[in-house]
Amino acid sequence: MADSDKSASKELEAEEEEVEGEGGNTEAGDGKKKKKKKAGKKDGGYPSTETNDGEEGETQTTDSQTQLLQMLRKRGPCEESRRASAREHAFWDTQPVPSMSAEYDQDTGPLDAAKTPDDVRAEPYHLPAQFEWCTCDVDSETEILEVYTLLTENYVEDDDSMFRFDYSTDFLRWALKPPEYLRNWHLGVRVKGGGKLVGFITGIPANIQVFDKVVQMAEINFLCVHKKLRSKRLAPVLIKEITRRVNRENVWQAVYTAGVVLPRPVSECRLSDRHEIAAVAACAFP
Repeated sequence: MADSDKSASKELEAEEEEVEGEGGNTEAGDGKKKKKKKAGKKDGGYPSTETNDGEEGETQTTDSQTQLLQMLRKRGPCEESRRASAREHAFWDTQPVPSMSAEYDQDTGPLDAAKTPDDVRAEPYHLPAQFEWCTCDVDSETEILEVYTLLTENYVEDDDSMFRFDYSTDFLRWALKPPEYLRNWHLGVRVKGGGKLVGFITGIPANIQVFDKVVQMAEINFLCVHKKLRSKRLAPVLIKEITRRVNRENVWQAVYTAGVVLPRPVSECRLSDRHEIAAVAACAFP
């Protein structure tokens, strides 16, 4: 039995004993009233120094409350970043993003010198020989279903692989087709010869206010690689290629979210997921 169940059982027994003492239940045979006093109490109602049963229960409650507060308390990026700064980021340390340990004299501004679209390579980055680039047409019923299947089976999930996002095709179209969206930013990787869709990443245009200035950016989302191909290092190439396509449109900043600490967080939020009760019960979710 869990500690919380034991604690609840003890409290219930104590309450029942107190009710019996106050209600004056009659004991069969001698007609006398049987009174019981709550454990850990003196006649005057003050805690007794002769027993510590109440103190033990109170300690358990305090420990549970402390653990809950530790789970719910706000954890800033700096706390996670201190733990992540000790390890290397083989890919992100080569990208134009602030490193985890860097210190800056300026508040805002570009990290790299100003460029033009002509400074960006015109040809796509190379993929492993068995794969090829594709642009996904989310208006096509066939292709949006391929995107849905890839994300449903391979996108963000919990550590135990029991829960995963299940975005509908209607939601995906809504998310990927804001005003002035570019189809060229709906990027996929297929098995060569028009085969199965095994990788995906997207960008949509976004105007983000940074302090008192509005900056034209790309919002990067839905980075996904098939589980069986995670060792092929497709994700870094997907990120580099979407960056190239965004830069070719004369957009030089981007924002993205991640469930882990990557170089370098500028904001954080708490995400709550809603689970279907039947699904939770079926997998014995605590």
